[in-house]
Amino acid sequence: MAAYDVAVVGLGAMGSAALFHLSRRGQRVIGLEQFALGHDKGSSHGESRVIRLAYFEHPSYVPLLRRAYENWRELERLSGETLLTVTGVLEAGRPDSELVAGSLEASRLHGLSHEVLSAAEINARFPAFDLPADYTGVWQGDGGYLKPERASAAHRALARRHGAEIRSETKVRAIEPGARSVRIVMDDEVIEAGRVVVSAGAWIGELAPVLKPHLRLTRQVLCWYRPKTPAAFALGALPVFLIDGADDMVYGFPDFAETGFKCASHRGAEILASADAAAQDAGPADEARTRRFLERYMPGGAGELRAMKTCIYTMTPDEDFIVDLAPGDPRIVLASPCSGHGFKFASLMGEVLADLALEGGTDWDISRFRLGRFG
Repeated sequence: MAAYDVAVVGLGAMGSAALFHLSRRGQRVIGLEQFALGHDKGSSHGESRVIRLAYFEHPSYVPLLRRAYENWRELERLSGETLLTVTGVLEAGRPDSELVAGSLEASRLHGLSHEVLSAAEINARFPAFDLPADYTGVWQGDGGYLKPERASAAHRALARRHGAEIRSETKVRAIEPGARSVRIVMDDEVIEAGRVVVSAGAWIGELAPVLKPHLRLTRQVLCWYRPKTPAAFALGALPVFLIDGADDMVYGFPDFAETGFKCASHRGAEILASADAAAQDAGPADEARTRRFLERYMPGGAGELRAMKTCIYTMTPDEDFIVDLAPGDPRIVLASPCSGHGFKFASLMGEVLADLALEGGTDWDISRFRLGRFG
């Protein structure tokens, strides 16, 4: 029976980063992925992800983000890839909206560089927007986007360089703690590891049933449009943005790859019975949702639809992450159902998960992500 220091189950954003950090520390580590590497069945695909410092979800995320930025830049240096592009981020809505008030609070608490802009100032500076007069916005010059597929591939490539073994299209059926090691059961093989990081995304409840009561899976649809006014939606003219509108919160990106202007809803969506129920099945109703929003707030963007993709949010009740040791067995690390806002943290979480697996703790403040908060 093959034996490893650490096994990582799931090689999306968090698992790929953990694999790199563990292998970098000299561990004999294996990464197991049930699908092809870079697949489009989970939460780590779709060309782009937002990264921002002023965090409306809670100010306690900001110190973690500062480290995440550092780690992304290091990953770029090590891999030779361009993974993080700064465009600035605009977050807009009514002054008392969750988005605007939360970002402003985080900016002020942590002394982040920012501007508060009126709707008229936003519409003048960024012609793609046509925001109502009673809206306001928080501008963060340090924000931008990450390239998720390339970032995770870079983590895996560097992990291999440090000696990590990777197996794709390998389904883990069970994780069984034993007296001296943890057994990882697959269809045709069983391996042993001293520690296990479970980073299986929307499938994590199958391998860690203690999490299942606290998870809700939602189907999210990403849309790419050919703008009616292309110059206003080009890289350099349009920043990454989030708009907390009257009926929805929508985020989006400039057309940086000549694939179209991308936008998507961040709010309530269809509940999935299981992760396996997800499919690339976006249709007219999904297009209609984002098109209505664009016609109201960004009418120049509501041109021809070019593409749609589905992905999954794995939501906790409070929309924070779960990053903790498994109850009753500290050899197993449970990693990050991310509630739809986790990719930007992957470069840091790889470091945190390596800390937890090897030391049983970390110097980073992840108290907000402890499983015990659910009782």
